Amino acid sequence: MSGKNKRHEGFLLTEITVSMTILGILVAGLALSLHGFAKFNRYQLVRQQCIAAAQAELESMAATGGPIPDEDFARLWSNLSISIKKSPGTGQWLSMELVEVTAVGKSFRKEVKIQLSRYFPGGAPPAEGK
Repeated sequence: MSGKNKRHEGFLLTEITVSMTILGILVAGLALSLHGFAKFNRYQLVRQQCIAAAQAELESMAATGGPIPDEDFARLWSNLSISIKKSPGTGQWLSMELVEVTAVGKSFRKEVKIQLSRYFPGGAPPAEGK
């Protein structure tokens, strides 16, 4: 009987070691996947903020004739920058003016850039850029 115990003496220790190794690999994989999801979610948040900022600029120009004031923009979207470009319409939009708003933000090391545009009748509101 004592001979039988000596034959399986290291089996439990080996089983625990293998189990702990597999568990460690699974935990490391979970941590890496969670970091990937966090990066993706942050990118989507910055992208959504860029879209909201660009839409708000276009709506402000349509409603008030000018862009959102710089201090209000900085208060609402402190991590974004925005530029406004005007150009005359072409083709069937010849009597209109095209206003392009570009919002840029940073998500980790990736740049998020959203450009929205709209035609305004007659002369576009006076806003050459921020």
